[in-house]
Amino acid sequence: MMNGDLPNLVAIDLGAESCRVSLLEWRGATPHVELIHRFSNSPVTISDSLHWDLSRILSEVEDGLLRCTEKTSARIVAIGVDGWAVDYVRLSENDLPIAQPFCYRDLRTEAIDAELDRRSSREQLFAICGVQPLRINTLHQLMADESAGVSSTARWVNLPEYVLARLGGKIVAEFTNATHTGLVDVAKRAWCPEVFELCGLNLGAAPELVSTGTQTGKAQGSLRNLPPFKETRLIAPACHDTASAVAGIPMAGDDWAYISSGTWSLVGALIDEPIKSAAACAAGFTNLGGAGDRICFHKNVNGMWLLKQTLNQLCPDENPWPMAELVAAAELVDKPEGLLEVDDPDLWAAGNMASRINSQLQRNGLRPIEEHPASMPAFASLIFHSLAQRYAIVLSNVEELTGKRLKRLAVVGGGSLNQFLNRLTAETTGLQVCRGVAESSTAGNFAVQLATLEGAPNSPERIAHWAGALSTSDHS
Repeated sequence: MMNGDLPNLVAIDLGAESCRVSLLEWRGATPHVELIHRFSNSPVTISDSLHWDLSRILSEVEDGLLRCTEKTSARIVAIGVDGWAVDYVRLSENDLPIAQPFCYRDLRTEAIDAELDRRSSREQLFAICGVQPLRINTLHQLMADESAGVSSTARWVNLPEYVLARLGGKIVAEFTNATHTGLVDVAKRAWCPEVFELCGLNLGAAPELVSTGTQTGKAQGSLRNLPPFKETRLIAPACHDTASAVAGIPMAGDDWAYISSGTWSLVGALIDEPIKSAAACAAGFTNLGGAGDRICFHKNVNGMWLLKQTLNQLCPDENPWPMAELVAAAELVDKPEGLLEVDDPDLWAAGNMASRINSQLQRNGLRPIEEHPASMPAFASLIFHSLAQRYAIVLSNVEELTGKRLKRLAVVGGGSLNQFLNRLTAETTGLQVCRGVAESSTAGNFAVQLATLEGAPNSPERIAHWAGALSTSDHS
């Protein structure tokens, strides 16, 4: 690899709440991963709609890359970008953004959801693409653009790939991220003209679909003027952050499942071919691209969104509850008398989460929790117990639908640090919970880059090898 040298790399991980720029260096044969720059991210309201502040995201990414050059003068061989799925940038003829990209939580797609139901059944769409037709999908958002008068010929590109393009790469749609649009036939690994036509969308506006690990070009512009980035390659890793997080799990065999635990909890297992049965559709599972030409078969379950939104309501000015202290306090609270239906659509919406939780409790004949900062441990305990129970149900469904007999459960992402939730999950599922690295998306991003640079971008074995090396690396 690279004339025998182990390459220095940068991973950019775009999160819907927090974004990171990390640098991988080598001390002999030992990898050292350093978080160079972390910045917060959240949607902004523009004319009563939720958007992403794209200019700020790009500025912060550039700041992170500049900080990398302050840490090392050595050559940085490659940069990879992953991030949350479904959101995209519409482009002008000069490939400039037409407007700030919408956030998937914006309510404009509610009417589109009903319109799509009139055009096609959910079961029909699932049987074609293998992806759960959710109103947050790119498909629904593009249809909303059409209804709002955006030209059908305006090109679009998902956010991680857009950042790669801004750094100098060609405009592409990487497979794992593209599957989240609802416009890809997962089995054929290609855009699905039938769905484009059914939804009234222009296939010509979609980017070129490329495989995981594709090299999209070299760093250009002001970045290339910095000595470490003079010959830096741009790599599309598993651009969907969940696919990157799963790629960061160094597990072999067929007896394990995963939970990528963050804003969402993605609960499922890796399979070789999509499962597009009516039963899988009815159970809410989806087939999304995974690194190594595999399929992430999982279900979206609500996650730390519940806790963070409750904190936002009860502690809007100053948060008296650092996460470690809140988890410890929650463990001391009596077990709740009843559990939440964590996937109630009302709990997906932003704002007033404590009140939304109490409304559900009261509808179910349970006592509400006092809406006060001092009640945060009680809310947290309720959320953690409810998530663990939901995980157990979903993982039981995974076994039924895949035929797997699960023994182990890898938990990655920020939620992997929550030992109380991990214990509850082990108790409810009966599985051995194996805690992965919190920044698993970054680890998977690096693992795919390393496999790509040695000429094996779609080798599950090489990706797992590098994920294993990174799981025991020196982090700072």
